[in-house]
Amino acid sequence: MRKEKIISLTMGVMMLVSCHSHYQLASVERSRIVMDSRYDRTPDETAARFVAPYKQEVDSVMGPVMGQLAHNMTADRPESDLSNLLSDILIWGSADYGEKPVLGIYNMGGIRASLTKGEVTYGDILDVAPFENKISFTTLSGETLLELFRQIAHRGGEGVSRGCELVISSDGQLLSARLHGQEIDTQADYRVATIDYLLGGNDGMPAFKKGRDVNSPQDARNNTRFLIMDYFKQKAAKGEMVDAQVEGRIVVKK
Repeated sequence: MRKEKIISLTMGVMMLVSCHSHYQLASVERSRIVMDSRYDRTPDETAARFVAPYKQEVDSVMGPVMGQLAHNMTADRPESDLSNLLSDILIWGSADYGEKPVLGIYNMGGIRASLTKGEVTYGDILDVAPFENKISFTTLSGETLLELFRQIAHRGGEGVSRGCELVISSDGQLLSARLHGQEIDTQADYRVATIDYLLGGNDGMPAFKKGRDVNSPQDARNNTRFLIMDYFKQKAAKGEMVDAQVEGRIVVKK
């Protein structure tokens, strides 16, 4: 019993001390460790043997080649080759859903990796599109579309499909907007292809919540990663490389 009292008293003192600590945070430091081939020079044989069976299984799933990429691609604002590609793929895949959208929007935040020139595998595409985002469609009025473009300008750019021409200022203001060579008609309706995550007004684009006649199939097969894979495989079947360029879809006026 005496031992238990001593332990209880000790813990009580420690709690009092911790609650009245005079320690203060003096500084915060961080550093980046680059994980590259240097760490493969002297591999740990025991660790390698342990990982080997798992690596073989993972590689069998992630390793199949989907197609060929013409050059390195990355996502960047205001516009990039990779964000252009993914936005165009939304338009490409729309026919399978009986849709004919005039615009595709793919958010930069949903693009989680870059793609490297040459063979592109299942795993590479999974890295780019790891979320359960699914292709979706909505109708926006011209007025709401302009509102969406202003939100995109405020964010410094997002993925937009071919035919969209936005001029924005360096402080995030929309200066002009055209779609397929035409000014936006505030009285017209525009069918837009995007992902279901954005339909909820997420990622700084609440204008999407004003959409109507929504078509948002939720089966797993509608995940954007499968749409991207199908695009790569179709190109490969034709003996073509996947390519995309920065075309001036979103231009920042200095």
